[in-house]
Amino acid sequence: MNHATSRMLTRVKAVYLYIREKGTVSTQEIAEEFGTTDRTIQRDLNILTHNGLVKSPNKGKWKITSKPVNIS
Repeated sequence: MNHATSRMLTRVKAVYLYIREKGTVSTQEIAEEFGTTDRTIQRDLNILTHNGLVKSPNKGKWKITSKPVNIS
């Protein structure tokens, strides 16, 4: 796995853990927390959504799903 892919996967995991800790958060809050753009965070959220780990009950707001996750 190349360095960029590894960094992206680490950030996606961190975004998931951040949402799990905070509850419902906005895309902007996540971007500010990670010091990146809304667009970058949106790509990360798309990965998490595709895998059934987060959902957006309200536009721009995110929370985790009840899908069990084994964090390693």
